[in-house]
Amino acid sequence: MANITASDVKELREMTGCGMMDCKRALVEADGNRDEAVKILREKGLAKAAKKAGRIAAEGIVKAKVSGTNGVIVEINCETDFCAKSDKFLELVETITDTILANDVADVEALKNCTVAGGSQTVAEYMTEKIATIGENMNIRRFTKMTGTLVPYMHDGGRLGTLVKLVTDKPEDATVLACGKNVALQITALNAQYVSQTDIPADVLANEKEVQLGLVKTENAQSAKPKPENVLEKIVEGRLRKYFEEVCLLDQKYFKDDTMTIGKYVESEAKAAGASIKVESFVRYERGEGIEKKQDDFASEVAAMAKG
Repeated sequence: MANITASDVKELREMTGCGMMDCKRALVEADGNRDEAVKILREKGLAKAAKKAGRIAAEGIVKAKVSGTNGVIVEINCETDFCAKSDKFLELVETITDTILANDVADVEALKNCTVAGGSQTVAEYMTEKIATIGENMNIRRFTKMTGTLVPYMHDGGRLGTLVKLVTDKPEDATVLACGKNVALQITALNAQYVSQTDIPADVLANEKEVQLGLVKTENAQSAKPKPENVLEKIVEGRLRKYFEEVCLLDQKYFKDDTMTIGKYVESEAKAAGASIKVESFVRYERGEGIEKKQDDFASEVAAMAKG
């Protein structure tokens, strides 16, 4: 049996990031062969990852990054806020983000087959190894790639992120980019759904009109002084304007100056820069949106521990 030293264990730990005891056991099993020990740890990592796969991962980070004219916004989840703030997880997020930027991929499944940036593993292998090392279930939930004049913004430690695409004849102008940053801030804060009214799908707009008309008619029927049909139509038009102000970016009040809309703000900045500026599109992610988090029942947990 090979003599396993503390130095051997430390070296293997630095190579793999696994726990000291896991490294020692792997070296013992491999009879001191470091390469074999790495293989054992990876194989065990697959088992660990499989066990963790069913656990809910709703924490994590939304990362928006731009390199030249290429950009990406990605959401990567883990189980706890503690993990989300750790150096190992932040490194993982950066690696995956760079991998997406470096490859022509459109979805997570295709990404899994890519080689990670700065490494030799596939993304799938890399994630499996990191799940075993970090000790939490983690997954790449979604990402969107964009090209052009792009402005990224992240808020609250990666809880929210936005990537904005501008069309401009001065893509490197400081005023233009500052305008893009403020637009990204606006989207992040007020959660616009569309750039303009023309971007609202016809069925969505028709449904909103129907809902507002139904509400107005119900209110009118219950009123002591019912209004004529033409007045009801104007009330519906007014409510639709309010709706546009909520969901359409260019119709929203600018968060730094509510005397103007975002549309007017962009126009004023374009004039100041002597440039053309158009908000072409945007993507906004909120960490964990749509994921049902586990609600721990502390009393039940204590009772279960007492029985066990």
